[in-house]
This record gives sequence, C-alpha cells and structure tokens, in this order.
Amino acid sequence: MNNRWNLKDKKALITGGTKGIGKGIVEEFLELGAEVFFVSRNKDDVNRCLDVLSGKNVKGMSCDVTDRKSRVKLFEVIEQEWGSLDILINNAGTNTRQKTVESTEDDFDKLLNLNMKSVFEMSKLFHSLLKKSGDAAIVNITSVAGMTSVGTGAPYAISKAAINQLTRYLAVEWAKNAIRVNAVAPWYIRTPLTEPVLSNEEKLNSILGRTPAGRVGEASEVAAAVAFLCMPAASYITGECIAVDGGFLKHGF
Repeated sequence: MNNRWNLKDKKALITGGTKGIGKGIVEEFLELGAEVFFVSRNKDDVNRCLDVLSGKNVKGMSCDVTDRKSRVKLFEVIEQEWGSLDILINNAGTNTRQKTVESTEDDFDKLLNLNMKSVFEMSKLFHSLLKKSGDAAIVNITSVAGMTSVGTGAPYAISKAAINQLTRYLAVEWAKNAIRVNAVAPWYIRTPLTEPVLSNEEKLNSILGRTPAGRVGEASEVAAAVAFLCMPAASYITGECIAVDGGFLKHGF
C-alpha cells in the first residue's frame, strides 16, 4: 500500500525547476523518493539550486525549452543518464500581463513559444523514453486563466487553454503507450513571478475577495497535486485538469 503513495525510484524530468512552482515540485519529488533532473534557462540558477540540494538524488542543467537544439541536447543527456523516463513535468512558463491592444506580435510569439509550443515539443520529443517506462506520467502546469477570464492577458490565457486541450488529446492518444497525461491549474500562488501583483494591496484584496479559501496558495500545495498525479495511486486518472485554486473557479472572478 505504501508503494502506491510515493515516487520511490521514479525518474522525473522537471522544466523551470529553479524558482516558484517548479522549485517546489523538485523539492516535493525528492522528498517522495524520486530521482530528479531539472532544467532552467539560467545556468547560475541551476548551479545555486544544485548547491542547496547537494547530497540528494538530483541533477540539473541549463536548457532553453523553446530552442530545438537545446531540447535535443537535453534528450541526449537524459537518454544517456537513464535510458528511459517515468515522469515529465512541463512547468516552464511566463506571462507579460498586457492588455490585448498593447500586445505586439513579438510578445505573442515569445509567450506562446514558451508556454505552449515548448510543452508540445517536449512531450513529443520525450515520448519514446516515456514509452519505455511502461508506467509513465506527464503533468502540464497550466492555469485557471485557461478556464476563465482572470485579467492576466489574452496570449497567456490562450496558451494555457491550448495546453489543457493538449493534455486531454495526448491522454487519449498515448494511453496505449501506458503514458498518463494530466494538468494542474493554479490560481495565484506566491512565487517570484506573482510577487509584483501580490505586493499591490488593491490587487491582493481583489484576489482574496474572489478566493473562498481567503488566502494565496503556496508552491508546495501545487507540488503536492502534481506529485499525486504521478503516483501509482493515481494510475486510473488521465486527461484531467485539476485546479489548485482555493475554490476560485467555483466562485468566479
């Protein structure tokens, strides 16, 4: 029974793993017994995290998941290191929080390349290694912004809605390969990316007023949901998008 509720010996690749939600997922997976390999674009951030996590079963490298050559290099490293992959967490993402009329074509392309295209390409690239697992899981970090309007910008909302649909589609297509695909959609979580918003008292009060739980979420709470979806205990769950939002979606913006 206990083996159903941990990630012991699972090999997990986590993108955007040096800050915020990604860092929380790395820490959660290590606590649950997984072998973790995380990536981030910033080499210094990767090295700092590795120093902090020294002595644990973790490795990392700099990788720009929007760049094909960088993704292929990562694949080659993982293939040589492990030969197969049990878990892929597509977490890397960002937001510019612009009004639609203020968003340039370049802004749109950059945001969708990271938030949406990289998830598609990473999933496709690592399919062969996930298939070798025989019991693999992909979890995509999306957002409640992909389900309802939260005022964070149309390109961001589009990218997250697309990943929600990609999650459902791949869950069906890859079930025959024993690859489960799910998504986790947070509301406001306290991270470096959201701090500029949460430090604004008026905006914070507006957020809290629409959150039945009455508080902002923590990265560890998102990480817990992600970890569950990768456990053997969740073996019959695929194609789902679980909101970690303190009840926000049920209340509405």
